[in-house]
Amino acid sequence: MERVKINSEYITLGQFLKYVNIVSSGGMVKAILQDTKIHVNDILEARRGKKLYPGDKIVIKGHGDYRIIK
Repeated sequence: MERVKINSEYITLGQFLKYVNIVSSGGMVKAILQDTKIHVNDILEARRGKKLYPGDKIVIKGHGDYRIIK
């Protein structure tokens, strides 16, 4: 599991996907959310505005497992 450090209170799922280099631009976020299963804390998630906080676990099929840390 890869640990991803953030310096703010939270990061949105769309920002997270750019931060870990899964997408190169914000315009690609919508497409990956439609085509890829993403679980946040074991719940299927498709909202790019979903807030991710330290301690959250993100599993992206075909890309890996991540944990948000402060």
